[in-house]
Amino acid sequence: MTKPRLTGYGWAPYWFPMVAFLGLAELGGRLSDGGGLGLLALKVAVPGGFVAWYALRGDYPELRGLRPSPAVVGDVLVGLLGAVLWVAPFLLFDDLRPESDGFDAQAYGAAGAGLALGLRAVGYSLVTPFVEELFVRSWLLRFLDVFDTRKDFRKVPIARFRWRSFVLTTLYFVFTHQSWEWGVMAAWTLLTMAWFYHRRHMMGIVVAHAVTNGAIFAFVLTCDGRFTDAAGAPISLWFFI
Repeated sequence: MTKPRLTGYGWAPYWFPMVAFLGLAELGGRLSDGGGLGLLALKVAVPGGFVAWYALRGDYPELRGLRPSPAVVGDVLVGLLGAVLWVAPFLLFDDLRPESDGFDAQAYGAAGAGLALGLRAVGYSLVTPFVEELFVRSWLLRFLDVFDTRKDFRKVPIARFRWRSFVLTTLYFVFTHQSWEWGVMAAWTLLTMAWFYHRRHMMGIVVAHAVTNGAIFAFVLTCDGRFTDAAGAPISLWFFI
């Protein structure tokens, strides 16, 4: 069977969801009330809508082919280990925790708190993994392999290891997060990059990322205030999300 001819640059399915994701986050940060429930809903619906639309068009062939297998169990286990790497240092060392209070569902009022939590859960645990992984480990990782040539990044195999793309992608992942996250982000990135190169499947790494985020969200929701700092005061865990 003849493969369809690649046309254009192929960047739009990877860039538009990420630009929408970052743009709406920036807008929320500039508004005194964060934009309320309406903007929170847009942060989920717009990037997620872009991903869904491009997926239905067949623009993400790298997401196809995931089947129930022991490898999927590995995706889940890697995701859970990643959640432990994220959470444990901040519980063990008081100095690592940021001053920010993080997400506050009560800021949306008593009537809106449940909806706010639901939207945040969907955005953090489902939309974010797809948007970030498609941009970083599908587009960026492959583009860095060929940006100095005339080759199309779409012809680069998924999860092909090259030192240049590995190092630059790792640095991107780490330094696009807040400074207090750099240490745990570096550990999580190295873990998931190693799994990605072994797994060689985009959907597998999306699953791992989603499990990490989902596990962190569930941990915060169920364990907030149950841990204490060195002074014996309860620790608010909402800074994680």
